[in-house]
Amino acid sequence: MTAPLAATPFSITDPLPTGTVLLEASAGTGKTWTIAALVTRWVAEGLVTLPEMLIVTFGRAASQELRARVRERLTEVEHDLGEPPPMHERDELVALLLDTTDHEIAVRRRRIRTALTQFDAATIATTHQFCQQVLRSLGVAGTTDASAVLVEDLDDVLVDVVDDLYLRAFGQASDAPFFGRSEALTIARTAVDDIHAQLRPSGADPTSDVGRRVRFAQAVRDEVDVRKRRLQVMHYNDLLTQLAGALEAPDSPARQRMRDRWRVVLVDEFQDTDPIQWQVLDRAFTGHALAMVLIGDPKQAIYAFRGGDVVTYLRAAATAGTAQTLATNHRSDEPVVRALGAFLGGAELGDPRIAVHPVDAAHHGSRLAGMPSGGPVRLRQVLLEDHLGGKATVGGVRHFIADDLARDIAHLLSSSATFEGRPL
Repeated sequence: MTAPLAATPFSITDPLPTGTVLLEASAGTGKTWTIAALVTRWVAEGLVTLPEMLIVTFGRAASQELRARVRERLTEVEHDLGEPPPMHERDELVALLLDTTDHEIAVRRRRIRTALTQFDAATIATTHQFCQQVLRSLGVAGTTDASAVLVEDLDDVLVDVVDDLYLRAFGQASDAPFFGRSEALTIARTAVDDIHAQLRPSGADPTSDVGRRVRFAQAVRDEVDVRKRRLQVMHYNDLLTQLAGALEAPDSPARQRMRDRWRVVLVDEFQDTDPIQWQVLDRAFTGHALAMVLIGDPKQAIYAFRGGDVVTYLRAAATAGTAQTLATNHRSDEPVVRALGAFLGGAELGDPRIAVHPVDAAHHGSRLAGMPSGGPVRLRQVLLEDHLGGKATVGGVRHFIADDLARDIAHLLSSSATFEGRPL
């Protein structure tokens, strides 16, 4: 096991990142602000232009929000460089960019103004959107069927495949099927939705129940691929697979195209990156980009959102030359942050490389006053015998959490508590 890199607190006033940098960002620590500030600083200091930056996130809503925040930050800083605010109103980024000669300030403002005029050319996109851009740019050098139609949902095709395979396997059998059609659909959807996951156990006896499920899942994947080609349709997951294939050879045109186009790469919500997504980024940019900043919260990798997994996160983290953390929580009050730090600080979530790091709070004191219950954090207990009947399961605990939380919120709202002096 690779020893974890010593993580140091990140500051926007530090030298700009170079190489592969892992930036851990817990909830409320200003991740989006940091991304927008890094983009602005790279542009203002003339190291790269906005079209030379690739900013990747997950989901269209997230990419649209990030796009708006980056544009807003560039606009604000362009204004502040032209009409500097009083010293006490400058944040760290503005203060840094103004700390130079009048001539250089004017040059920085001009660079940002140019970036704003080029903003439509900025690549702030989902992983699938940027994959599609690259594959289209490759033309005949790529592997994409130019006539294929990109679709978001293949469920109709999948249901037809399941019905055909299920009838072929069990339609003429005298014995009862090993699993019902409903389970067959569940197996198929799981296998196709997470198309890059390995089907295991790979060495199972093909005549056993588990072996039959693995074989059925593989048969569904194979047949769906055949029908996609026949129907000339392509799913978003196919974009990743095809781009990873186009990048496989060390001298592939795709690698050179991507390196020529993007010199700085920022990957938001990196903990949700799946193995194929990381393979694309690694093949194209590791060791070649001026900087590749991987921004995420590894503590969330344990939930495996969007196909991401802890193993992929740790494998990618091992390529980083620098590890840093956003060490200030801008969302929660200091008593809450301090109490949670005492409760969870230093905890290792399944691996020594995924630990709960210390975080300070930007809000000192408590903005919430007059609470019916004392203490910023309380620990509730669900007892194994008294509440769960001796059986500990996540499902069994979940409704206790929801009921307890609903009662707590109702109690708080019916009290005389105030937030920043205003009644709740």
